[in-house]
Amino acid sequence: MTQTAFFNFTLFDGKTDQNESDAWFTTNDQTGKIVNRGTGAAPKADHWIDLQGQYVMPGFINVHTHITSDPNTFDGNSGDSETEAAVTAYKNLQTMLKSGVTYIRECGTSYDVDIKLNRLKKKGLLDHTPTMMPSGRAFSMTGGHGDGPHFSFLVDSPDEMRKAVRQGLKNGAENIKMMATGGVMTPGDFMADPQLSTIEMKTGIDEAHHKGKIVAAHAEGNPGIQNAIDAGVDSIEHGFYVNEQEAQQMIKQSTYLTPTIIALWAIPEYGRGTLPAWEVKKADDAAEDAYRNLSRAFKLGVKFTCGTDAGTPYNGFDTTPKELELMTEKLSITPLQAYKCSSINSASLCHIEDEYGTLEIGKFADFQVLKNDPLADVKACQQSDKQVYLHGKREF
Repeated sequence: MTQTAFFNFTLFDGKTDQNESDAWFTTNDQTGKIVNRGTGAAPKADHWIDLQGQYVMPGFINVHTHITSDPNTFDGNSGDSETEAAVTAYKNLQTMLKSGVTYIRECGTSYDVDIKLNRLKKKGLLDHTPTMMPSGRAFSMTGGHGDGPHFSFLVDSPDEMRKAVRQGLKNGAENIKMMATGGVMTPGDFMADPQLSTIEMKTGIDEAHHKGKIVAAHAEGNPGIQNAIDAGVDSIEHGFYVNEQEAQQMIKQSTYLTPTIIALWAIPEYGRGTLPAWEVKKADDAAEDAYRNLSRAFKLGVKFTCGTDAGTPYNGFDTTPKELELMTEKLSITPLQAYKCSSINSASLCHIEDEYGTLEIGKFADFQVLKNDPLADVKACQQSDKQVYLHGKREF
């Protein structure tokens, strides 16, 4: 076993509430995991990397992405062929890793492209991309949010949901994404429209949980948020109109919430005059209510994760650092609290906390190197020329 020693840096490990000066850690070059860590003089190793007094923090875990989508279009280029979608996805994955995202959970992908790319990744054939938890296609009702020819399984009964989820799991999905409400990007529905029913979702959730997989629900308004919580989803995605009763139930059931603030913020911020007026209006009308509702849910104790909904309009694959800034601004939380949504909570939601999320002994050395202190300024992690390491190997 050969080891590499990283030394001469200030460490924020993603778990504690303070930095560790003059830090070092050693990694196993074969496994990419942290073997030991400390402060002061580093121990003997086979290789040495001097990080020159910079700041080290965990790589981001982004639990809501759409890697086949193009954020420069109002519909994500949903009509692309599978080959076009795959090329787009590969480029988007590289962009995410360069921004500091070292692990993603997909939440709906055309043609099951993420599942297929993940197979290549595990064979060592996909360079400079984050570790992936693929979802494959999402699950929508006929005529519902995400009802596209290549993006969703269309299900209109519990039995159809059961069969479709079983097929998705057979294909290789590790996260099941369901559409519980309408949304911003679909012209014919609204956030308050309930879509998949509680029993339809519960049937699919049971199938996923039987296989030890997790389930995410696109749920922006009510009663769809309540339906998804009652069905037993593992995470509510967006949750813009979450109320106090739902928040309390989420706490009781250990249901996570991924606010995707940047997805809502970017459309009116950049889309006026370029996106369809109905799309801008839906996002604009919801924004202030969403910030208030999400802030209340966080203060009540709902566990928030970090996800961007990357691929939606003007919401690129380098925006995870901006999402963290918006979380501090719109939810009135600290940078430390925002980072823990990514490091601790996102890892826990994905059931990967034993190996990912924080920079501790026995976990993968997935980290980013910054010039400025991320605990002092959330914008520090927006550095464009940061160093990014995956399993102890420099990627960018």
